[in-house]
Amino acid sequence: MSRQLGIASTEMLGQAIDRPRALARRFGNTAGSRAYDVFVPSGYEGAPLPLVVMLHGCSQSSRDFAIGTGMDRLAEEQGFFVAYPDQPRSANIAKSWNWFKDEHQRRDRGEPSILAGLTCEIVSEFNIDPTRVYVAGLSSGGAAAAVMAMTYPDIYAAVGIHSGLAFGSAGSMSEALSAMRRGALLRPRQATRSVPTIVFHGDRDTTVSPVNGEQAIAQAQPDVDLTIATIEGRSSGGVAYTQTVLTEPGGVWSSEQWGPARRRSRLGWRPPSRLPHRSDRSRCQSRDTTVLHVPREERRSATTLTAFLDEPDRSGS
Repeated sequence: MSRQLGIASTEMLGQAIDRPRALARRFGNTAGSRAYDVFVPSGYEGAPLPLVVMLHGCSQSSRDFAIGTGMDRLAEEQGFFVAYPDQPRSANIAKSWNWFKDEHQRRDRGEPSILAGLTCEIVSEFNIDPTRVYVAGLSSGGAAAAVMAMTYPDIYAAVGIHSGLAFGSAGSMSEALSAMRRGALLRPRQATRSVPTIVFHGDRDTTVSPVNGEQAIAQAQPDVDLTIATIEGRSSGGVAYTQTVLTEPGGVWSSEQWGPARRRSRLGWRPPSRLPHRSDRSRCQSRDTTVLHVPREERRSATTLTAFLDEPDRSGS
């Protein structure tokens, strides 16, 4: 893998500013380099622990994302590592991940190769459990997380997409702007190796249309009959929501979509108008519930809502 990814030495830069448990690093390969922080839980004593790679949104920094999501606190409480790659303005003037460019949608090329490479460096350096490596992102980071799930399903055991887009929704900036407003015009390529996926998308998002969340969960579904559980609930902040849980018979594959309350689910492609483990080693070494069984030929797509249920207006770009 090192040869294929063109891995260069990781530069160790010390501690991240104002975050004593976060270590500053830089990873580089033939596609470029990116700085990133790694949060190390205080209880780490060398035994394998999970890793979550967090991809920030447009105009954010990795530090902004760490503070805004509170993932360091959660990682300390539950005992896992968190990596926060940073997209520099030299790569994109808006600090957006380049999920919409063809050269950044391919395995062993561009930004996917850099993110996969730094993930594997962390797995090696800290003895991470390679079966419990995850990737998640917000907005452009959510779209980039979808790219990583499609291009490196052998590395990531699951993916989280907040206000993002399906892999392959656009191939240029103009197509990206169109897809953000209305969803992908052409059906993005279906996953050949489905990665368990959780999608959040707010119905008040005026930057990335909620239809993109429906397309992202549709893309992730395996081509088998699924059991669908729809759960109505309300967050501690008073926001009503619908949680749709999609499960493959036997429980081999499961994904979720969180959406606005009182909105009916669709399962499958719709054009615009507990963490799992990998079963194999990675390439890195009070709520009302309705349960349905939906044959694959009748699926149309599942509903959406915001990841931060107390902040339904939150969106990136």
